[in-house]
Amino acid sequence: MKLDILVLAVHPDDAELGCSGTILKHIELGKKVGIIDFTRGELGTRGSAEIRDVEAADSAKIMGLHARENLGLRDGFFENNEAHQLEVIKMIRKYQPEIVLTNALHDRHPDHGRAGDLANDACFLAGLAKIETELDGEKQLAWRPNLILQYIQDRYIEPDIIIDITPYFETKIAAIKAFKTQFFNPDLDEPDTYISSPEFFESVIGRAREFGKSVGATYGEGFTSRKLLGVDNLFNLR
Repeated sequence: MKLDILVLAVHPDDAELGCSGTILKHIELGKKVGIIDFTRGELGTRGSAEIRDVEAADSAKIMGLHARENLGLRDGFFENNEAHQLEVIKMIRKYQPEIVLTNALHDRHPDHGRAGDLANDACFLAGLAKIETELDGEKQLAWRPNLILQYIQDRYIEPDIIIDITPYFETKIAAIKAFKTQFFNPDLDEPDTYISSPEFFESVIGRAREFGKSVGATYGEGFTSRKLLGVDNLFNLR
């Protein structure tokens, strides 16, 4: 299945926190969107990898994703090296996205920036025909996305673009809350963590309000680009 947008995320729930409003908006516009999670988040203090598998599937249903896969790389210990680049290249060539959304350039969690670098390098290398890959016994064709954007995660990074997600914000929250073990849930007897506090969840809402306010909307999601972005004409600007 060819996808219009492929989200590359190092942990299950990264995509939900960083860009699920944008995912929802583009699915409603008729675009095909999928997520590739690099790891199962097995180093998370709360829950387990098996539980997060279920939570990721529940969230995928809420968002109406066309595909979601997990590469099973080691949480915390994956590397931006040839072996892991080839795994990501296979997914890029499999789904042939026009746009890739991926982890922040740098962030509180060291996995995020490293995953963003891995995704960026794999997107470039996927377009080189002399790098040969196979999937299910079939040789893959080279493919390079037209656009790569990084969603903004825990630490504030000034965005290059902001997308109005106001009509989709409540569903975004539902997709995040599908990860019941990870975020604030007074019904669970789990250790407290940085992301399980009610204050963290309020900060997610506050960030969306901040970005939305910047573009005259109620809620927004911000993205950065490693290259300058162009527009066809000034009337498409908000």
